[in-house]
Amino acid sequence: MEEEKSVQLSSEENGHGWQKVTYAKKQRKNKTTSDSSRVASNGSSAVPEKNNVFKNLEKNAEARRQTLEAQRAAAAIYDEDDAPMRSKKRWGDEDEDDDDNDANGNLNGNVSVEANKKEKPKKVKKPKVTVAEAAAKIDAADLASFLSNVLVSYEGQQDIQLMRFADYFGRAFSAVSASQFPWLKLFRESTVEKIADVPVSYISEAVYKTSVDWINHCSYVALDSFVLWSLDSILADLTTQQLGSKVSKKGVQPTSSKSQVAIFLVLSMVLRRKPDVLINLLPNLRENSKYQGQDKLPVLVWMVVQASRGDLAVGLYLWAHHILPMLRGKLGFNPHSRDLVLQLVERILSAPKARGILVNSAVRKGERLIPPASLDLLLHVTFPASSARVKATERFELIYLTLKDVALAGAPGSKAMKQVSQQIQAVAVKSAGEGIPELTEEAISIFVWCLTQNTDCFKQWDKIYMDNIEVSVAALRKLAKECKEIPLEQSSLEALRQTLKIFRQKNEKALAGEVDVASQASFKDADKYCKVILNKISRGHTFVKTVAFVIVVLAVGAAIISPSLDEWDWDKFSGFVQCSIILLKENLQPNPRGKTLGFLSFNVGKTNHICGNKVTEELGLCVIASTDSVI
Repeated sequence: MEEEKSVQLSSEENGHGWQKVTYAKKQRKNKTTSDSSRVASNGSSAVPEKNNVFKNLEKNAEARRQTLEAQRAAAAIYDEDDAPMRSKKRWGDEDEDDDDNDANGNLNGNVSVEANKKEKPKKVKKPKVTVAEAAAKIDAADLASFLSNVLVSYEGQQDIQLMRFADYFGRAFSAVSASQFPWLKLFRESTVEKIADVPVSYISEAVYKTSVDWINHCSYVALDSFVLWSLDSILADLTTQQLGSKVSKKGVQPTSSKSQVAIFLVLSMVLRRKPDVLINLLPNLRENSKYQGQDKLPVLVWMVVQASRGDLAVGLYLWAHHILPMLRGKLGFNPHSRDLVLQLVERILSAPKARGILVNSAVRKGERLIPPASLDLLLHVTFPASSARVKATERFELIYLTLKDVALAGAPGSKAMKQVSQQIQAVAVKSAGEGIPELTEEAISIFVWCLTQNTDCFKQWDKIYMDNIEVSVAALRKLAKECKEIPLEQSSLEALRQTLKIFRQKNEKALAGEVDVASQASFKDADKYCKVILNKISRGHTFVKTVAFVIVVLAVGAAIISPSLDEWDWDKFSGFVQCSIILLKENLQPNPRGKTLGFLSFNVGKTNHICGNKVTEELGLCVIASTDSVI
C-alpha cells in the first residue's frame, strides 16, 4: 500500500502570502541527496536553499509596496491642502454681509424666473396644407410665364429646363408635409384604380394642359434622363421610409421624409404626354437590380398606368414585356404581386374600344405588343395543372381571349407574320407536350393556326414530327375533326397534302420496327388521321375544279346565246352573275352512290331601253353538279 501523501504548508516570516507546498515522501527520498550536496569538503554549505531566491523577491516587493504607500499618503495630504473652497455666496448677491438683502434678492429672483416662465409665449403651430389646397393656388398664367422665361434663360439646355420645371411645382407644394401625402401607404393599401390619377387629379385642367404642351417640345434624350432621375428620387424616399419604419419598431422616432407630390406630379405628366420614354428605359429597368423587387412593383405599376393614359398600346406593351414576366420569379408566388399584375392589365383592357385599338396596334414599330415569350407565360398562368389553380387563374381566363387575339393579330401573309408564326409554333409545341389537358388543347389550337399563316410551318412540323409524335397526333386529330372550319388557302392545302404524304412514309417505317412498342400506337393513330385528312382535301380539290369548269362553260354559253355580241354589256353581266353554292351537309341525304349534291345557280340579266320604258329580260340557268363532300 502506497504511503499517503501529506501536504505541509509552511509560511515564512516575511512570506506575504507566499506558501511552499512539499510532499513528505518526495522530501524523504531527496533528503540524503540534498544534505550531501549542501555540505562541502570543508564542512561549509556550498548551495543555498531554494527559497532564498523567493526571499529576495519578497523583500524587494515589500520595499516597492512601502514606497508606493508613502507616495499615496503624500498625494492625499497635498490634495487636502490645495482643495479649493466653494463659496457660499450665490451668483447675483451684491452684499455678502447683508443677510436680509441676500434673502430678499433670492426671493425676488425666484419670483422673476417664475414670471418669465409664465409669460413665455406658446409656439404657434403651422397650419396643415393639403395637396388640394396647394394645387388650387397654382395659376396657369403664372406657370406659362415661368416656363417661357426658362426657355429663354436656359436655351438649348433641356436638362436644366426640366429641373426648373420640377422646381416650380416643388415650391408650389413645399408647404405640404409628408403626412398629407403618404404615398407609400397609399400605394400599398389602395387599388390600381384608386392611385391611377394621383396626384394629377388635384391640379386644374388649365395647369395640366400648359404643362403637357411645354413637355411636348422636350427631346426624348432629355426626358429619358429626367424620368430616370425622378424614379431614383422616389425609390430613395421609399428606402428612407422603410428604414424609418424599422427604427420606429425599436422605439426611436423615424425621420419624416419630404413630400414627394411635385416629383409624382411632374413624372405623371411626362409619362402621359410622352409614354414612349418608359419603353426606352426598359433595358435599365430590367438590368439594374435597384429597380427590381416586390417593394418596387407598386411604383412601376403606377408608372405604366400613367403611360397607358397617353397610349393604350404602350401600356399593354410595357405590361407584356416587363410586368408580366415578373411572375416567372419569386413574385409569381406572391398573391399581392399577382393581384397588382392583373389589376394593371384589367384596367388597360377596360378602356373604351380597347380590344379594337390593341388588335389594330398589335405590331408597333416592328415589335409585337405581346411577343411569343409573353404568350407562353400567359398560356401557363391561364391553363395550369388542376392542383396549381389559384384565385388569379379565373381572372386570367377572363382576359385570355382578348390577349390571345392581340398576340396572334397581324397582316396575313406578311413577312413579319410568317416569322412570328414560326416562333409561336415552337411555343405551342413546347406547351402541348407538358401533359396538362387544358394547356395541350389550347396549344394545339394555336399550332394549327400557325399552319394557316405560313407554309414554312409545315416544314418545321416535319422536322419535329418524330420527336414529338404525341403532339403531332393531337394536331392531326384536330385537323381531321375540324378540317371544314379551318381556313386553308390553296397553297396551304398543297403544303398540307405533301406533308401528310411524308408523314405516312415515316409512319410506315416506324411501324416496321424502327421505334419502340409503346410509340407504335401513336404512329398508328397518326397514320389513321393522315388518311382521313388526305381523303377530305382530295375531294375538295376535285370539287373546286368542277365548279371552275362549270363557270367557264356557262360564260361561253351565255355569249353564244346572246343575239348580239356587240350589244352585250360585259360589265353588267359580271354584276348580274351570281353564284351561290348550297352545300347539303347535314339536311340532305346522300344519293345511292354516296355523293352529296351541290347546287350552282346562275342568273344572267339583259337590259334594253324601249320608248323610255325599262324592260328586263332574264335568262335563268340552273346547274346541278354532283360531287363528293366538300371542306
